[in-house]
Amino acid sequence: MDRLRISVVEYLNTAPLVWSFKHGPLAGKYDLSFTVPSQCAEDLRLGRADIAIIPAIECQRIPDLDVIPDVAIASKGAVRSILLVSKVSIKQARHVALDSSSRSSAALVRLLCQGYWGIHPEFVEAQPDVAAMLAHADAALVIGDPALRLQLRHEAGQPAFPGAEKLGADKLFIYDVAEQWRQWTGRPAVLALWAARHGCATSEVVADFLAAKQYGLKRIREIAVNTAIQLDLPAASLASYLRHNIDFSLDAANLAGLKLFYEKAAQAGLIHAASPLRFAHHHARVQVES
Repeated sequence: MDRLRISVVEYLNTAPLVWSFKHGPLAGKYDLSFTVPSQCAEDLRLGRADIAIIPAIECQRIPDLDVIPDVAIASKGAVRSILLVSKVSIKQARHVALDSSSRSSAALVRLLCQGYWGIHPEFVEAQPDVAAMLAHADAALVIGDPALRLQLRHEAGQPAFPGAEKLGADKLFIYDVAEQWRQWTGRPAVLALWAARHGCATSEVVADFLAAKQYGLKRIREIAVNTAIQLDLPAASLASYLRHNIDFSLDAANLAGLKLFYEKAAQAGLIHAASPLRFAHHHARVQVES
């Protein structure tokens, strides 16, 4: 039998969920490919993948998906890897560049602009080069490892990114998008979910993915040390990020945040409707309850 194809986001925040597939008991059982969040969604939409970790909002845009239960990429406060970097106070921003690899984070920024910050800027998609983005826009959304690197440099009192000095680094405003969502709504931000084409997430597959999560969460230090070399960032900072900024659960609080996100996205016209998710463990549609 052909191996199921899994499309995975190539960011640190997914590493605990896929460590077992790469380095542990599940290595070789599935066919893995690595890309950015928006492309993971396209792989699933176009049938190039059977299972993918996709932006949470795409679970409302791609029909007939089964969501793996009890697993998410979420944050109950500051996430440190989804940042809106601005040359002006955000309420003065008129042009916002959105990282083209993002879907859920871009939707969160649009909702925050309208509902929390009370602004209606022009949005443009751009490649994730913050200096180039800010050369043509007031603010730039950056996500994933590039955003985490920027945040760690900022916390260390260094220029946040190459070229920041020319923009006046001391005048940059850096907004943590998940933290801003929490301040606005009081809810966590659910950013990504494992989703499968209908029928692919059998009970065995679901068990594998839940086991992979537990395997990875027990190896945060190993993951951080390994990834620190690749990202050229301090292992201790990466471990802290995975332990304290990313929540890998889909608990009641996160489900409530996800439900609210979908409702607001529907009200803003970013999705057609806030439809209930279908979880893989019983293939029955259930409401995302608060």
